[in-house]
Amino acid sequence: MVYTHAAALLLGMALAAIGTWNVQAWRVGAQIESIRSEQAKEESTRSNAALVENTKTSIKESKHAQDTIYNADRLANLKTGIDVDVRAELARAERLHRDTDSRAATYRAQAQADAAARSDLADKAAALDRQLAEGLGVVAILGSDLRRRDSEVAALRDQVNIERRLSGDDSGQACSR
Repeated sequence: MVYTHAAALLLGMALAAIGTWNVQAWRVGAQIESIRSEQAKEESTRSNAALVENTKTSIKESKHAQDTIYNADRLANLKTGIDVDVRAELARAERLHRDTDSRAATYRAQAQADAAARSDLADKAAALDRQLAEGLGVVAILGSDLRRRDSEVAALRDQVNIERRLSGDDSGQACSR
């Protein structure tokens, strides 16, 4: 009988050990599942954050491209307008230059009718007239160069501001108008 009790006791202890083992296995399984669930949640959070950041970057890049195209188009239009103005000024200067010979002949005819002193005045007037016509051409070219430079400076200023906005610097403009 002692063997029976000892066998029953050993069997009971074995069953208790198996039960304890099963409980421990269940607890470890639950902990593993909890860790996996937490990792999945963290990965989902990181993925969503990356998606939001990619969307923001895409929006910034699109705005930058639109602003750059607008700025380039505006500069091209300004340059075209300046070129039209320059051509008109140069045509006017050319017309004045062509008429200088006619005006010089008139001055000489008047000088011949008067005394020799008037001849000298006519030559001086003709020289001044030629200088005026040439000066108008120079003024037209210099004025167009100045307007072109001002347009380019304004476009470069706007591009600096566009680049600052791309990098997220909204603290101020490169310079104001």
